[in-house]
Amino acid sequence: MKAIVQTGPRSVETQERERPEPKSNEVLVKVRTAGLCGSDAHAYKYDGGYEWIPIPRIMGHEYAGEVVAIGDDVETFSEGDKIVEEPIHDCGHCFQCKNGQSNVCQNFSITGMHRDGAYAEYVTVEPHHLHAVPENVPFRHAAITEPTSIATRAVLDQSVTSPGDNVLVEGPGPIGVLVAAVADSLGANVVVSGLERDARYRLPLLEELGIDTINVQSEDLEARTESVTGGTGFDVVFDSTGHHTGIGTAVEYVRKGGQVVVVGIPNDTSEVTLTSVVRGEIELNTSYGSTWTNFEQALRLMERGEIAVDRILDTSFSANEPASAFEAFLDSETCKPVFQFAE
Repeated sequence: MKAIVQTGPRSVETQERERPEPKSNEVLVKVRTAGLCGSDAHAYKYDGGYEWIPIPRIMGHEYAGEVVAIGDDVETFSEGDKIVEEPIHDCGHCFQCKNGQSNVCQNFSITGMHRDGAYAEYVTVEPHHLHAVPENVPFRHAAITEPTSIATRAVLDQSVTSPGDNVLVEGPGPIGVLVAAVADSLGANVVVSGLERDARYRLPLLEELGIDTINVQSEDLEARTESVTGGTGFDVVFDSTGHHTGIGTAVEYVRKGGQVVVVGIPNDTSEVTLTSVVRGEIELNTSYGSTWTNFEQALRLMERGEIAVDRILDTSFSANEPASAFEAFLDSETCKPVFQFAE
């Protein structure tokens, strides 16, 4: 079978691999579409915190496919079922799992990192990690269920965002775009901030979605905050930049009594002066990963057409030349590349 394999830092290639066979407690999935996300890009570069991933490794954890074979002990899925996988597998036994916080399991493992992933024509998985995909959600849409679930958790669970709120989303990467889309679906007044490099593709993409944007390297964020909020400040700010300066900027532009939600993982030590946070009674919260419920919320939003998935996806990259997708993603020339492995 065809598989996209990481062979070293900033090195991926398409190889032929043996098709896996499902164990008695597994299903075999024919992968249709698979997305590329920020963590895949970090792994591709072998950034700090990702050097533990064994190489060579079949990459990929965001995918949609069809069950084509089932193990003898599997009862919950059948051949022909349309599925997506929750790629972060919790242990089910640690304190966090038992406490209903499986998204921060102490012993988690990730498809495409701890084990071979879904950038391949076939993958095996235990069925309790799967979700059934609604009939009218196409495979290309379902491929981004996982990042959409991260956005639903950030907006619906970890923030206080309400209809009519003024919301700033820092960073127009895949998660930032999806956070903005979910907040917009609630009826919030959303602005997304980005840099000059984002003005080529990502900020125009958001404008196409009907979401306001600002290039903070050519426009004044303070002036935009004044015009949008009347000088009060944003009710909620989501930091999805993954940059250590993002939290400080969020604190600067959120209103007193407002909320900052950190979704991106800072790339370095963040320095935040807490004096204004305390005096303004600003709530600082974080959001990591997602839960079973968040996956279901993501699928329901896509089923209802609340997320303009076709505009967000970029299917122009070939699985036969995967490096071009990674490099374009890192250069902000695209937002959500999706590889197609089968019709």
